[in-house]
Amino acid sequence: MFGAGCLGLSLVAIPAAWLLPGDVATRRLRVRRTIGSGMRWFGGFTRAVGLISFEAQGIEKLGRPGQLILANHPTLIDAVFLLGLTPSSTCVVKQALWHNPFTRWLVAAAGYVSNNPADRMIEGASEALLAGRSVIIFPEGTRTVPGRPLQFHRGAAAIAVRAATVVTPVYIRCSPSMLAKGDPWYRIPARAPHVSVRAGPDLDPEPFRRGAPAPIAGRELNERLMQVFTAELSPGGPPDRSGILEE
Repeated sequence: MFGAGCLGLSLVAIPAAWLLPGDVATRRLRVRRTIGSGMRWFGGFTRAVGLISFEAQGIEKLGRPGQLILANHPTLIDAVFLLGLTPSSTCVVKQALWHNPFTRWLVAAAGYVSNNPADRMIEGASEALLAGRSVIIFPEGTRTVPGRPLQFHRGAAAIAVRAATVVTPVYIRCSPSMLAKGDPWYRIPARAPHVSVRAGPDLDPEPFRRGAPAPIAGRELNERLMQVFTAELSPGGPPDRSGILEE
């Protein structure tokens, strides 16, 4: 279903959205919204046929100008939900999508940013933020390996220090696990998984920029982000929301 949907978007919906009048920025925004609508439809389909259940909290604050949206990545399908919830956002995507015949036209027309090489990713995402768009990135760079601690690449923190107005962590859970790293798509849990998406309190990157070179600021912000996500997603409870985190 997902492959057929991507094919339909590539052959019909995206060309139609691109060919309507407007400059390049307008066309790319229209394409992103079209992709978001497709992802939202697919997410609704999975819920309607009972494959999963789903809940979202705090999503009304996603998609603001200059906002960097950082999310953990426990399951392949969470990207579908996140794109459906924030259809105007630019997304940092795997380079492999640029070589996949089902997806390469979509990501190019939408103005999405490839995650490789890292310097071009940082530059492309920063340009999008400075242009007033919101950007989605999974700082792990791939799906979370079940049972292992979170490990964030520093690219997301470098983008935040360089160009973000605000950083918003998004915490995603999937229970029981489905489509995790290393799981084949046909391995289905015994009961329908429940996916929850929660936008946490905003994080202001400005304090990290003051008085420290960009590499040091990026490293400190990256460490703080891993602390926040680890605390939120651990069985022990919610993160420490003192200091720079504000509701």
